[in-house]
Amino acid sequence: MNNINQIKFNLDKISTEQFAILSEPPNQDTQVVMTTDGRFGFDPENKLIGVFAKVTFIGYNDQPFLQIEGGCHFRIAEQDWNKCLNKSSNTLVFPKDFAVHLLMLSVGTTRGILHAKIENTRYNMFYIPLIDVTKLVEKDIVFELTE
Repeated sequence: MNNINQIKFNLDKISTEQFAILSEPPNQDTQVVMTTDGRFGFDPENKLIGVFAKVTFIGYNDQPFLQIEGGCHFRIAEQDWNKCLNKSSNTLVFPKDFAVHLLMLSVGTTRGILHAKIENTRYNMFYIPLIDVTKLVEKDIVFELTE
């Protein structure tokens, strides 16, 4: 098990949430913009946190031409899951640094998924570069628990 901020976890599953080729790739003279987004979900019954990285490539006329969202599903050790529970506010709280680490792993995984999907195609020149994910996670991740 890995350990960041004393939270033990394992990678339980990888998923391709979205993959879409929306139009022809732009030519090499066209400036391409890439947007990146991260989101988090959780499964309290199985003590899983899902971390999803979504990347969109935008070309001609500000139109997206390629989009992917990959997910990593991490199983949290039960004792550490319980440490993250705040019973008074009925929330589950994961520290920002832990969330950044998991998102970094998810972005890297999404990079690999994209490569596998577009290898040996005209889209192969587009890849996910190294990304500073600290800009995508500004604070602790808080999940509201329901009864």
